[in-house]
Amino acid sequence: MLLGISLLTFVMVRSIPGDPARILLGVRSTPAALARVRAQFGLDEPLWLQYFYFLRNLLNGELGKSIIYRVDTLKLIFSRMEPTLWLIGGSVLLAVLLTIPLAAIAARQQGRLADHLIRLLSTGGLGFPAFWLGIMMILLFSITLGWFPVSGYGDTWLEQLHHMVLPCLTVALALAAVLIRNLRASLIAEMGSDYATAARARGQPVSRIFWRHAMPNSLVPTINLLAVNVGWLIGSTVVIESVFAIPGMGQLLVKAIFSRDYMVVQGVVLVFALATVLVNLLADLATVSLDPRVKL
Repeated sequence: MLLGISLLTFVMVRSIPGDPARILLGVRSTPAALARVRAQFGLDEPLWLQYFYFLRNLLNGELGKSIIYRVDTLKLIFSRMEPTLWLIGGSVLLAVLLTIPLAAIAARQQGRLADHLIRLLSTGGLGFPAFWLGIMMILLFSITLGWFPVSGYGDTWLEQLHHMVLPCLTVALALAAVLIRNLRASLIAEMGSDYATAARARGQPVSRIFWRHAMPNSLVPTINLLAVNVGWLIGSTVVIESVFAIPGMGQLLVKAIFSRDYMVVQGVVLVFALATVLVNLLADLATVSLDPRVKL
């Protein structure tokens, strides 16, 4: 998978109109200077040979050198990784904290007002683009109420936490809208299953059946759905980092695309792809731990 992604990224990024050497040197660059920069970064080599060099460096733990930043690509990515990890981790945590209680209320109050309101909110959340939701968050909580900063990342960890609340909440609301509907449907199906009916017939409290049996069994498909949405989550971080001016990997990827910084684009995409594969592996392990009937 990673090999296929590296090949597609390599071909697509070089299909973008524009010359990295000309962008680096500016409009007054001379042909000799352009040729020197292209030779320095190997841009004058055939595409198949450039891809071969890229794979060779990748096997040696290198991602090349950034054309624009003039530093090692791997070091540049590591320097931007912390804000993105904050954003992804915080978004998943907030989404889970929103999903479990709201889905539980909707399932326990099936067909009542609370269920209709939660379903309405989750359906509306599916139709709000992440960038629009982020802008609305800024207008309400930053500009109108003044509770959170408009943009940036902060210096200390408390400042970083303060800056990351709105971006994480923006992604979490969109992600929770999908998870709530799935978990609610799973809970209702589990509460109507044969083992739940037998447990009620033996006199067990409904709340015990719900939390002890139905909830763990319902979390299995929800965890799998969360893993499937990792690609969407990473795509949202790219947009949200641009909206809130967070100096993470998503913003680095956008700037690298516009500046034709090939090595940075390939490196960031590979890191995102590797993260997606690892998250799906962790989701499989969590599924096995929650449901002993499932085998790897």
